[in-house]
Amino acid sequence: MDEIRDAAGLRDHMGPVSRLAEGKVMPRLDGHARAFIALSPFLVVATADAEGGADASPRGDAPGFVQVIDDATLLIPDRRGNNRADSFVNLLAAPGIGLIFLVPGITETLRVNGTARITTEAALLAPLAAQGKVPATGLVVSVREAFFHCGKAVMRARLWDPASQVPRATFPSLGRVLAEQTGAIAVAEAERAVEESYRTRLY
Repeated sequence: MDEIRDAAGLRDHMGPVSRLAEGKVMPRLDGHARAFIALSPFLVVATADAEGGADASPRGDAPGFVQVIDDATLLIPDRRGNNRADSFVNLLAAPGIGLIFLVPGITETLRVNGTARITTEAALLAPLAAQGKVPATGLVVSVREAFFHCGKAVMRARLWDPASQVPRATFPSLGRVLAEQTGAIAVAEAERAVEESYRTRLY
């Protein structure tokens, strides 16, 4: 079976990095990156534990919900969820973090890599209140590198094209999926629980 086993083999296979792609990586957030984060209502947080077990978790809220503290520091509020805390558990073991910010309607994305720590400092989190509720926890991200990623993936996916939107009825509800996957609860009960969570536990 053909496979790539080392960095040299990978580079031979992929070819050279373009000058633009190589030179675009910034050690800090510039004005363009800060403006993009202010427009972004959604990002993906990637972490891994000490053994390399990886996880990617979505985060979303009103545009600009991630606070730029300075050109090397971000603060991400943790809104109410299911309390699995996979990202937090990973970060306690290994502080490395990768972020991808998306802005609806813009094909390019912003990637930020660095390290993160978990904060419960009330004074720090208070400005990130939403719907009158201050997040109990947040991630303070120290930026190591930031760069914009071209829009080819979003364009190929037609992610922002309304014509590509999938009708909701074509896929089972989350309640049904969880009920059938776990066997621990009836479908109707699971659907009620998910609906109530969406209605009362967004913040």
